[in-house]
Amino acid sequence: MDNENSKNASRRKFLKNISTGSTLAVSGLALYSVSSCKQSSKEKTTLLTTDGKLVQVPNSEIEEMEHLSHGASPVEARKGIPGKKFVMVVDLAKCKNAKKCIQACDKHHNLTPDRPYIKVLEMQDNEKSSPYWMPKKCFQCDNPPCVKVCPVGATYKRTDGIVLIDNERCIGCRFCMAACPYSARVFNWGAPPEGKLEIPYSPETSLPSKIGTVAKCDFCPDMLRDNKLPHCVTSCPNGVIYFGDEIDDAVTNGEETVRLSTLLKDKAGYRYMEELGTKPRVYYLPPVDRMFPFKKDTQEKNES
Repeated sequence: MDNENSKNASRRKFLKNISTGSTLAVSGLALYSVSSCKQSSKEKTTLLTTDGKLVQVPNSEIEEMEHLSHGASPVEARKGIPGKKFVMVVDLAKCKNAKKCIQACDKHHNLTPDRPYIKVLEMQDNEKSSPYWMPKKCFQCDNPPCVKVCPVGATYKRTDGIVLIDNERCIGCRFCMAACPYSARVFNWGAPPEGKLEIPYSPETSLPSKIGTVAKCDFCPDMLRDNKLPHCVTSCPNGVIYFGDEIDDAVTNGEETVRLSTLLKDKAGYRYMEELGTKPRVYYLPPVDRMFPFKKDTQEKNES
């Protein structure tokens, strides 16, 4: 237990150094670039501090923290990424409820299992049809009810199509949660697994979270700024989630890249609860010709 506490203290100290700008990678390499040249968790990487001193940091420390990118400041995060209109497509025929998307999202947003941004729902359209799995998250609506009801401007819609929450403005009134017809938002009732992270706050990462505020899926805009896919996309072993730019008319699941318009037309893509007029930026492909038979895992059977 003492070793574990010492490790956590060391990790938080390392994070604090990064947040104050006192640690920079040698030759101007960013943290993600440093991780690409590590070879073993037992090895160390030499870093250069702002006062000109060289320090050595265990690669294991960098490995644990590399997922905590800082994202843009609260002011910059409101502008969105120029020339982009992000969109997501979920292929229900490929989902087998592997839960890898949930695990990756929880890890990179420092979430507790009881307050996930992604839920995989068991769906059955009628008594004669077969059940299927449906990943559900924030739909980043173009006509978002949550934005309209927020009394302090904490929830806002960006030019690139993403809806974010600024927890420095959020007063915890939960009007947005009541207004969201998809139940896509969660309330931060308690402290996250890692406690309060000593890093600069950014609405683009939702980190560090704040007790008494609302949170939700954010499309990982901190990753998008680095031309990387959201964590849920890259973690899915079956290529269920496609992500891309509506302006470019292209989406990818990390393995294949296809035209958005062609994919939606050929596979009859639809938006969940279209009749509400919220204009979601997440599309679904019907669960036809499914890759896997529907099967509940042991834990779900025990819970039901």
